[in-house]
Amino acid sequence: MNPQAKLIFTISLLLGTTITISSNHWIMAWAGLEINTLAILPLISKSHHPRSIEAATKYFLTQSAASALVLFSSMTNAWHTGQWDITQLSHPTSSLILTSAIAMKLGLVPFHFWFPEVLQGSPLSTGLLLSTIMKLPPITLLYMTSSSLNPTLLTTLAVLSAAIGGWMGLNQTQIRKILAFSSISHLGWMAIIIVYNPKLTLLNFYLYTMMTATVFLALNSIKVLKLSTLMTAWTKMPSLNAMLLLTLLSLAGLPPLTGFLPKWLIIQELTKQEMIPAATLMSLLSLLSLYFYLRLAYCTTITLPPHTTNHMKQWRTNKSTNILVAILATMSLTLLPISPLIITIL
Repeated sequence: MNPQAKLIFTISLLLGTTITISSNHWIMAWAGLEINTLAILPLISKSHHPRSIEAATKYFLTQSAASALVLFSSMTNAWHTGQWDITQLSHPTSSLILTSAIAMKLGLVPFHFWFPEVLQGSPLSTGLLLSTIMKLPPITLLYMTSSSLNPTLLTTLAVLSAAIGGWMGLNQTQIRKILAFSSISHLGWMAIIIVYNPKLTLLNFYLYTMMTATVFLALNSIKVLKLSTLMTAWTKMPSLNAMLLLTLLSLAGLPPLTGFLPKWLIIQELTKQEMIPAATLMSLLSLLSLYFYLRLAYCTTITLPPHTTNHMKQWRTNKSTNILVAILATMSLTLLPISPLIITIL
């Protein structure tokens, strides 16, 4: 892709995100979401492969439907209350429609079907954008309207997302699809707490973004897309593979790594809200995700699983790792000891 074109699309992405997260009026928020959608489409379809074109089409159709629902919900609210302010979403029907629209934009169950397919058809760099920065504007809208959302609906969506995200990721062999289902289950953890402690949702999102960025950038460095090629990639950059292994365990939420912090705080908050069955269910469902993270981690390390097909070992290169990967990997592994400071900032 032409560097100038890529620069324009990247600036448009940042502009769309900034407009949405800084707006008070529903029309401005909608305009930001539309700019975002239009800017990411060329980045998804830049390889001109039929799968990429299909992914871009699916993404466009789902995001258009979700944007129409956002407009519909804001207009219904304005019709009944006379308010276009995002924080004044007081009409119950409007809040229900908005929750569905945001769930569709984020890829929460039962609106999740587009996300694994789109991620599978996109390059790793675009997949990183889809999993992180494209999720920020919808989560910001949920954050701003959190006081008027329906807790029962969000808890149902969250538990279903954690269940389906973990369950459907078990039998995948494509790494991008595994990361898509991982994203769906993480969104479940964010959705369940948004009504009770919105700041905790944002903390979870920031830490998830950091860990996912580490995984995507590491995979991009070693040019791996399938589990079968991941098994032999340790010869390229052994140290990077070791960091990838630990980052995957951090994404799974194992102590003493960073990923344990949001899960711990969310379970604590749910217990305070006397939602002990929901907290127990979410904890048990995270074991499903843990299984496929362990599978990925197993394939990442030096141990090769028993297999009959011959794999060509790749030459070890002297290519230095990006400094950004090093910083992100360090933060993805070591932030748990400073959790009191993080909680204080919240």
